[in-house]
Amino acid sequence: MPESPDAVVQFSLVQLDDYGPWTVTPDPRPEPALQALQSRLYADLADFVGTRDGYVFPGRYDNLLAVTNQVTPEQHRRFQSLVRNRYPVTASVGVGTGGTPRAALGAASEALQNTGSAQDADRTEQLAVSRTAYPTGPITVAHFDVVDATGRYTDREHAFDAHQRIRRAVLELGDELGPHGAVTSFVGGDNAISVCPNLPTGVYDEVLAAVRDTTGVEMRVGVGTGETAQAAGQGAKEALESGRATGEWVTTATDAEADD
Repeated sequence: MPESPDAVVQFSLVQLDDYGPWTVTPDPRPEPALQALQSRLYADLADFVGTRDGYVFPGRYDNLLAVTNQVTPEQHRRFQSLVRNRYPVTASVGVGTGGTPRAALGAASEALQNTGSAQDADRTEQLAVSRTAYPTGPITVAHFDVVDATGRYTDREHAFDAHQRIRRAVLELGDELGPHGAVTSFVGGDNAISVCPNLPTGVYDEVLAAVRDTTGVEMRVGVGTGETAQAAGQGAKEALESGRATGEWVTTATDAEADD
């Protein structure tokens, strides 16, 4: 899908420096301690970006993804200082822009990779900004929810089977939306969030059908658009609630407002 010339998204890729070797030096560190560190770091980044109207996704936890249209390079530096002062590790950040979320995250990835390997001991607190345009809205966020996950899976299936079923559905969702330029993340429970270009409603209908046909899992989606990621995300959540009430599979924030 071609990039939109009138909407520029900024993604930041936060990556722990030399993290793999650190976890086993001088001896392998206990896994619960590493999980706690990663969770705290994610919470700190979510708070930091959240106060600047952004969105954060866990990625692989030692790699965190954030929509950061409102975050300047200087503020990224501030977050790196927070990590250095609060944790026994440091973080490097790649910042990229693009006409689609996927293109922006790709630019951030490439910028960071150009500073050296994630396991290069000499790569410390790099801030690599690949900015071809200043980030401007609007941003579109799609919030997906598994239909009746509690009744169909949580209260009926083995907990691990339910977990696997929903994660497979989210992976399929990401595969279906990826070619459209979206970046999709599992955000816990039975929910997924996609940062998307401005897509026709019919695309969401097709994606939901593909997920259902491939995995057997039915999903509903609310879609919101705003000048910031948080504004778009809030619109998406409210649209999703409206869709639950009306039984619609795809509800946009505009549709939800019209129903009120």
